[in-house]
Amino acid sequence: MSAPTPRPGRLERSPVVLRDGQWWLVSGAGSVLATDPVFTGVLDGFAEAMAAADHAVADLRIRQSEPPAPDAGGRR
Repeated sequence: MSAPTPRPGRLERSPVVLRDGQWWLVSGAGSVLATDPVFTGVLDGFAEAMAAADHAVADLRIRQSEPPAPDAGGRR
């Protein structure tokens, strides 16, 4: 299974935006393209981890909304 792909847009609770596959640092004064490969690699990893966490939470919510499986009645 491949890692979830980060969605374009602002990285949660940060001044960083992924737009057209490029990371931008944004503020009220303007935007700066992030070009450092180490920094952008860390941003990619963090965004992938956030996407995976969002996916895991969505899966848990789906499981919680499903009715419980019937008890097979077996004993050990």
